[in-house]
Amino acid sequence: METDNSTPYFKQVSLFSGLGDEEVHELITLARRRVFRSGEVIFHRDDPGQMLYIIKEGKVKICLNSPDGQEISLVVFGKGECFGELALLDGLPRSADAIAMERVECYTLQRSDFHNAIIKQPTIAIQVLAVLSKRLRNTDQQVEDLIFLDVYGRVAKTLLGLAEVHGVKVDDGTRIEVRLTQQELASMVGASRESVNKVLGYFTDKKYLSTDRHKITIHRVEDLKRRIY
Repeated sequence: METDNSTPYFKQVSLFSGLGDEEVHELITLARRRVFRSGEVIFHRDDPGQMLYIIKEGKVKICLNSPDGQEISLVVFGKGECFGELALLDGLPRSADAIAMERVECYTLQRSDFHNAIIKQPTIAIQVLAVLSKRLRNTDQQVEDLIFLDVYGRVAKTLLGLAEVHGVKVDDGTRIEVRLTQQELASMVGASRESVNKVLGYFTDKKYLSTDRHKITIHRVEDLKRRIY
């Protein structure tokens, strides 16, 4: 693949940030560019885990489907983040679905190439552990939130988290650059769509936020923070 423009980008990815130019260049020569359309399934739960994905542009949601067919969104990944590393490490099938929320451009690394890279550069293994530890802590926090926070608190906390990772500053606040339906937000906070609709209506009336074409702009961060607890 072309490497001229890829080296600076790869060094910004947390997984490879500790590597030198030579090591990054070696990884880039092994990577392959992939493009997915909005709504396209990148992989299904229980698929063999053969690739690591590194997002260059776009958003990807990781989700599960309940026995009755309800989709449960777990997390949204964006530019500079990676996903799919768990199956590469343990050799087990994918644990969830990955779906492009918009046009996604990413780089992929095959399982064998990823393993060779870890053997040659133990720093990558340390970074992988850091990524997995962060995601485990986030999972623990989600469980705690379900136990101790009401729906208003969970929605407020989820929106603030999305704004921190995917937010763009605008004149009147921070716009979350993720197109979320009420059902997707509901699945992220573990509530019904009707409950989330009520919460968003309340926050809108209070002018904490506004919505436009499935994108949410937060106007009053501190007020949302106070609503968490």
